[in-house]
Amino acid sequence: MRKITNINQDWIFTKDGISENINLPHTWNNLDGQGAAENYYRGRCVYEKTIPSFDGRVYLEINGANTVAEVFVNGIYIGSHENGYAMFRFEITDFLKEGENELRIIVDNSPNEFLYPEMADFTFYGGIYRDVNIISEVASSHFALLDMSLCGMYITPKADGRVFVKTLVEGSTKDLTKEFIITDAEGNEVAKREVAADIDAVKLLIENPILWNGTKNPYLYTMTARLKKDGEVIDEISDRFGLREYYFDSEEGFFLNGEHVKMKGVSRHQDWEGLGNALTIEEHKKDIELIKEIGANSIRLAHYQHDEKFYDLCDEAGFLVWAEIPVISNFNKKKQPQAKFMLEELIRQNYNHPSIYAWSVANEIGINGAAAGITSGIKELNDIAHVLDSTRPTVSAQVTMTSINSKLNEIPDILGYNHYFGWYMQTVDGIDKWLDKFHAAKPHLKLSLSEYGAEGMPNLHSANPVQGDYTEEYQAYYHEHYAKAIGERKWLWGSYVWNMFDFGSAIRNEGGVRGRNNKGLVTMDRKIKKDAFYVYKAHWSDEKFVHIAGERFVDRPTGEQKIKVYSNCDKVKLTVNGIETELEGDKIFVFDAVINEGENIITAKSGKCTHKIVVNGTDVPNPDYVLPEGCESFVRNWFSSSEDINPDNLSLNDSLGDILFNSEVQRLIKNHAKITIDNDMPILKPIGKIPLKPISKIASKLGADEVITMANQFLQTIEKDKR
Repeated sequence: MRKITNINQDWIFTKDGISENINLPHTWNNLDGQGAAENYYRGRCVYEKTIPSFDGRVYLEINGANTVAEVFVNGIYIGSHENGYAMFRFEITDFLKEGENELRIIVDNSPNEFLYPEMADFTFYGGIYRDVNIISEVASSHFALLDMSLCGMYITPKADGRVFVKTLVEGSTKDLTKEFIITDAEGNEVAKREVAADIDAVKLLIENPILWNGTKNPYLYTMTARLKKDGEVIDEISDRFGLREYYFDSEEGFFLNGEHVKMKGVSRHQDWEGLGNALTIEEHKKDIELIKEIGANSIRLAHYQHDEKFYDLCDEAGFLVWAEIPVISNFNKKKQPQAKFMLEELIRQNYNHPSIYAWSVANEIGINGAAAGITSGIKELNDIAHVLDSTRPTVSAQVTMTSINSKLNEIPDILGYNHYFGWYMQTVDGIDKWLDKFHAAKPHLKLSLSEYGAEGMPNLHSANPVQGDYTEEYQAYYHEHYAKAIGERKWLWGSYVWNMFDFGSAIRNEGGVRGRNNKGLVTMDRKIKKDAFYVYKAHWSDEKFVHIAGERFVDRPTGEQKIKVYSNCDKVKLTVNGIETELEGDKIFVFDAVINEGENIITAKSGKCTHKIVVNGTDVPNPDYVLPEGCESFVRNWFSSSEDINPDNLSLNDSLGDILFNSEVQRLIKNHAKITIDNDMPILKPIGKIPLKPISKIASKLGADEVITMANQFLQTIEKDKR
């Protein structure tokens, strides 16, 4: 019988010739990947450990090593793996000797032109950041350990109680049998069958089945498979599964077990402040608790395969999971073999999870326009997903500038769009206009809002927040609008806040913080729930609460103020310095109040729910509430709409000269290209008056729509010079 031994303890880690003793999980970018801009360490590091000899056939199991891992046992090369987010195994039986053995794993997170991800808004942490195990005492004939799957067993349940199970055996099946036993959540046997070991696919039936019904009732069964010889069990595996059925409708949305369910989702990256991506089960559980508290019922696990432990927790909690691979930003045909490999690992290893409802084949893959082979490449991935799993739909998340008429929209079964109206472009009501326009133009497509968000710093505040000021108040305002807009559209089957938690993004330097994306509803250390967190708790959660917005906005202007309370109660009573006001409302309660100079006590109550804050009235603004001097007041981004041209900003309607000689463009060129453009340069004088609009029309006919859109959107972020 196989035995699993965890070997996380007592490794020697070497980086740049310097060694130290560490335990797994481990990353070498837990600090520099969260605060060093682009200069975090990306290279080769070595992990070494002495292991004893083991009995039977022996396998090394590594649950996550980013990005490329090479394995050596006693100095002999065993193999390599090129996917930083999936589990992989090697058999090491023949390379072990009696007594002590030297295990060496070289991990490399250097940029690689043949591997995804190459460019993305998150840190590519290096290291062995998940568990490492030894599987020993494996019989010569056993359930598959080397077919990319979790345990060599694929369970396909039906809502009527039929359960189809496929198992693969490595080694001879002669004179062997397979026994299958299904037990319910209480451990009672509900189905059993025994067949010859050379039969791969078997059907069992559960009488009076209980459905896995999302967060309402995430009921799990367990399938145990035993390989037997002469009645004796020589190998045994087990995995959990759930019975459910679901479908998507372009007008009515998503249905789980016959009931309409709006997917109220958040996105999650796998890192924590100070830990990077090297998490233990405790951090995973904390994330689940916070997502439960907000009242979400779905999670987009961006932008890669997450830890098996987290999928297990999602099964148990009833979250509907969007699972994806990091085919992101720049499509490249050189990377297609690895993309197919990553997709196969994702599906084979996570096939049995009832929480997973779709396989995502790409994210924002059109960000740099229509790269050669992009449509056929994404279609190939889509087809592979259907072959590997015919029971789940495919999905992809399109970047905002992807044309409504893009061929990419017709490839997956269901669709997502990433939009940031009100942050990178236009104003928050732009999302309403775009959603309605898309649905009118493409009513057959099953659409979700796969990303949306705004940066919010819990130390930055304003009584009059504006777009791009990074204040906690503007972030909350932004999400107030989106939560309402999403809820009003039944046909929009789901949405995913970007992001549940702040996360490491070494390329960023904004909001007064380096190396971090601050769009989380919760801070990266999971200690502060921003006001926007409570916007969604008010919309989604059944747990009654009241929350006064701005509890960190301590120093406030004196005089008449608007005090905002988020709550899922019908009535809220606000007391400010002893003066009570009660309002009836829905989700957002806005009270008129007077803030006096000095200390002010503000209390919100509804039934047994209460929240109290203390603010200081002052006519002297707190400078700590404003972005530090030298920080950009607004993140410059090329995600802006080309449909409503702002005449005060540049666009493709302007001439080449107006664009090239614009002071801001000149600054950008000088800073990035290290050259200076002079409008008296002879080579530029003849072409300076050329309008770009006719050129863009020609380019459009040549299939460059998305590149043109992106260029126009970037120009719309640059103000014209005053004449």
